[in-house]
Amino acid sequence: MKLLDVYLHEYVVGHLIQDDHGQMLFEYAESWVTNPDAVALSCSLPLRKEKFKQHECRGFFGGILPEEGKRQIVAGNLGISAKNDFAMLERIGGECAGAVTFIPSGMPLPSQAQNLYQPISQAQLAEILRDLPLKPMLAGEDGVRLSLAGAQDKIALYAEGDQLFLPLGNTPSSHIFKPDHPRFKGLVYNEAFCMKLAKQIGLAVASVEIRKAEDIEYLMVERFDRMQMEVGHRMRIHQEDFCQALGIAAEMKYQNEGGPSLKSCFDLVRQVSGSPVNDLRELLNAVIFNFIIGNHDAHAKNFSFIHHHLTYNPEKRLLGEHAEIRLAPLYDLLCTAYYPDLSKKMAMKIGREYKSADVSAKDFDRLADEIGFAKPLIKTRIKELASKVLAESDKIDVDHPITAAISKHVKANCQTLLTIF
Repeated sequence: MKLLDVYLHEYVVGHLIQDDHGQMLFEYAESWVTNPDAVALSCSLPLRKEKFKQHECRGFFGGILPEEGKRQIVAGNLGISAKNDFAMLERIGGECAGAVTFIPSGMPLPSQAQNLYQPISQAQLAEILRDLPLKPMLAGEDGVRLSLAGAQDKIALYAEGDQLFLPLGNTPSSHIFKPDHPRFKGLVYNEAFCMKLAKQIGLAVASVEIRKAEDIEYLMVERFDRMQMEVGHRMRIHQEDFCQALGIAAEMKYQNEGGPSLKSCFDLVRQVSGSPVNDLRELLNAVIFNFIIGNHDAHAKNFSFIHHHLTYNPEKRLLGEHAEIRLAPLYDLLCTAYYPDLSKKMAMKIGREYKSADVSAKDFDRLADEIGFAKPLIKTRIKELASKVLAESDKIDVDHPITAAISKHVKANCQTLLTIF
């Protein structure tokens, strides 16, 4: 049997277990369960004394790790099985999404004073970005324990102005760096345009910036699950995506493969949000905006909750009493419809339709019934957002040939929506 101590911030909240049969289990520490200020690690892992079996806990813990081909490459670089979530978390579970960290049982969590940042030059950054297809998240490099979910090439670094640092061990990062994709040219500009457009019309969205290291263009995304505390230090904020919150494994993220539907996402927000009225409205905005921009890959792992656990003051940190779960800012917004090789099916259907081109006003009416919204409210919001996008899309300062094509596609979708509604 193997054990990993599971930390939430600086608290040991439980233990991840690999039993003699290779099964992964999770149990909350008794000291945590009996703590009156304790909070659950995930919406899918409520506080209890009994162990969680693999099918109950894999959705959350496996959801921290890279997916698809990236997982295979990471496993090969580490010399472990791609299906062994425990072994992978043991090797790269130092700096993860949210405020969770995995440390071999019995070993102390390094203090914040021991944060290890390795300076990197622009030339080194360019080399890292070039090598990402073969070295996802630098897995296997000495001292690097980074994990990011998803299938896209990316790396988590710490940025202080123009100075960049590679976080080692369990040291927090501040930004995610995403280079352009060799197969899907202009992906950096595509995502930058869509993210900035969302922000321009008033949606809560992660901040992005296009930069270049030598000949490598990349998107620098500020992490919404990190907060600047002082120079050289970022505080972790816990978060989880909707698949994790529902206890659904990452490989089941698409609705037509048994994954979450829009109804299950809206039901989840109603159940766990500390401000459901506001978060339901923001989730509806996100669904409509993804439809407008032609983002067919808006699956449940592209929506997240922020767990506001900690209240900081000079004397102490408080849990429990100040806990609140809220919808996180939007991220991974892009026009997948631009690329002919990508699926035209949406990750979650609207009404009866998976293909956005086949969605009608009746499908939005069906969606209203499914998610418990009044039909006139949804129609009004569609018209409001479509009108805003039409008014603001030409103001987005992202200069690249791809953005003209995307802007044209987005405007056509807006005109269609305004016509049918």
